[in-house]
Amino acid sequence: MKASLKLYWTLFRTTFFLSAFTFGGGYVIVSLMRKKFVEELSWLTEEEMLNFTAIAQSSPGAVAVNASVLVGYRVGKLPGALISVLGTVLPPMLVLSVISLFYAAFQSSPLVAAVLRGMRSGVVAVIADVVCSMGKTVIREEKWFSCAVMVLAFLAVWLFELNAALVILASGAAGALRTVWKRRTREGER
Repeated sequence: MKASLKLYWTLFRTTFFLSAFTFGGGYVIVSLMRKKFVEELSWLTEEEMLNFTAIAQSSPGAVAVNASVLVGYRVGKLPGALISVLGTVLPPMLVLSVISLFYAAFQSSPLVAAVLRGMRSGVVAVIADVVCSMGKTVIREEKWFSCAVMVLAFLAVWLFELNAALVILASGAAGALRTVWKRRTREGER
């Protein structure tokens, strides 16, 4: 009982801290979750985090919340999922509540506008780090289909300016079709 309380407290504290001090959305928090849960705590493997990121991106809702549900469930089943969601949602809820009280002052502040512009630069760097580190894992494990989908998805959004949601759905469909094909191929060999 004491061990599970410690686990839940660590899960809540970690997700709360990550959510409270992460700016830039779900992709940024996912990279920090990877560093914390894969590298520091060793609760997940690199492949599990990569899969959780893909599922979180393709599921409806905020990427950070989706990822925290998956990580929390993997670590502590249903209570873990609920605790990690609480830890992830609570900081933005508190911040937005405070900001809503002082919205007029924040809206016209040149200092706040400058800080937000500076944060955008940092967010781009963190997202680039995630793409590079997770991309290296895919390339190192020679998952050529995943590499091809990653490159094609990037080109579709960046070069052809296709809707990212459609590209995510198409990528998910391609992955599902490949999985079905691989299963049928394995069953045919037996």
